Amino acid sequence: MLSKTIKEKLISSYTRSFPSFPLPEQFTVEIPPSEEFGDFATNISFISASILHKSPVEIAKSIAGILKEDPFFSDVTVGGKGFINMKVSDDVLRDTLTKIIEEKEDAFECDIGKDKKYQVEFVSANPTGPLTVGHGRQAAIGDVISNVLEFVGYDVTREYYFNDAGNQMNVLARSLWVRYNQELGVDIEMPEEGYRGEYLIDIAKEMVEKVGDEYRERWDEDVKAFFRSYAADKMFDWIKADLSKFNIGFDVWFSESSLHKDGKVNETIEELRKRGYVYEKDGATWFAASKLGDYKDWVLVKSTGEPTYLLTDIAYHRDKAKRGFDKVLDIWGADHHGHVPRVKAGLKALGIEDDFCDILLHQFVTLIQRGKEVRMSTRRGEFVTLGDLIDTVGADVAKYFFVMLSPDTHLSFDLDLARTKSMDNPVFYVQYAHARICNVLKHAEANGLDVNREGDVSLLTTPEEKTLIKDIERLDDAILDAYATFGPHKLTRYVEEVAKAFHIYYTKYRFVDKSNLELSYARLSLVKAVQIVIRIVSRLIGISMPENM
Repeated sequence: MLSKTIKEKLISSYTRSFPSFPLPEQFTVEIPPSEEFGDFATNISFISASILHKSPVEIAKSIAGILKEDPFFSDVTVGGKGFINMKVSDDVLRDTLTKIIEEKEDAFECDIGKDKKYQVEFVSANPTGPLTVGHGRQAAIGDVISNVLEFVGYDVTREYYFNDAGNQMNVLARSLWVRYNQELGVDIEMPEEGYRGEYLIDIAKEMVEKVGDEYRERWDEDVKAFFRSYAADKMFDWIKADLSKFNIGFDVWFSESSLHKDGKVNETIEELRKRGYVYEKDGATWFAASKLGDYKDWVLVKSTGEPTYLLTDIAYHRDKAKRGFDKVLDIWGADHHGHVPRVKAGLKALGIEDDFCDILLHQFVTLIQRGKEVRMSTRRGEFVTLGDLIDTVGADVAKYFFVMLSPDTHLSFDLDLARTKSMDNPVFYVQYAHARICNVLKHAEANGLDVNREGDVSLLTTPEEKTLIKDIERLDDAILDAYATFGPHKLTRYVEEVAKAFHIYYTKYRFVDKSNLELSYARLSLVKAVQIVIRIVSRLIGISMPENM
């Protein structure tokens, strides 16, 4: 809340100081590394130096001179080589706290996405096995980003894209058929590229109970279709069940095969052909991506007549555009990085705006247990499923751990830490702060205080109280930062800072003092404001906040 106001005041002061010059772009208002530099600092003087042809220090002194006249600030100084350091007045801090107490979540209301539709497509794992912990990270990232987009005003559609039309489904069908025959005592070798996970053995046993030996040593197109459909249905059910266990839901479950059935793949290739981006060579159909700056052209339809993933992905994104979304976001694993420019080129060839589709890549997850890596391979059947992980550490911990680092950073998921019920576990640390708040309010009620009564926040004068107020008012900045960068970790870092400030406050001061009820009510008001902020962040992250621990 305050940083937005400060930016407006900086622009006003700059305009007064240098009325004949254009405003600088993208200057920042940030929290300085130390309180000695004030509550906020800005680099506006550095950004505008090339515009004004003056030194940053000279510019900073002119702007600071005007800011000092504003009662909004208690102090404004020029530090270092030209940074402007600002301290906000105590009255402003208290007014901000009062606003949070009175308006609750509405105090941080944002309408950036008002009347705009945003589609977020995430997880979208091949239905050839259960979801792994890698898929879990993507699920958590996608869910938090979707929550943030909704918070800033967008109408969000969460979508899961089932890759159920490629050759991997034929491999899955054959793998299940082999397991089925093995259950019947027939020694058939698993294809080299087959899926060897034990989950197929369980499904095969179920099939023997249902259909007996009807498909024993029999393999043709009808059998392949049956096993393909049966396996896909089982995988879909498993995937949906694990996502439900993870408290993640989708508005749309989109089938890749529907693009073929509805003729959208053929429509797409014909549209590309009309626009001059398709040609035939060596019996295959090619996309002339090099015309759009790519380093080579790519096959859309193989010489066998089978469409490539690129073609179906372009068709899928064309369908997204036709469904009326203003923006779409795809969340993919880092192994898809080479696919990004190809899909982007396809959209450009279709005349779709460059900023219509963003693609966020996330790095992989390594499970660590007792200091050693837990190795995983879906095809070999050596992996930990998302469902297993949730059963082990719980949905809250799994989700928090998945998003507490930047998506572009490799995540080492420490299973031992995740199981720990101590302050070393960041999830426990934040949840314990909330539980302490609930206990403070219950204790106050038990001692006859009306916890709904508003206190006189002017009585909050200690350094710890001012720190807490400054921390909780920064929630909107944390949310906007997470929105602008697609960075859910910005929220976990922020809420841990709030929790830390509260834990310090909790251990140092009394909240119920019958000899000084006015101060007690003031502190209870601050505690309730902290609770509001923690609950907002917990909802955005998608974790619970227990009242007792």
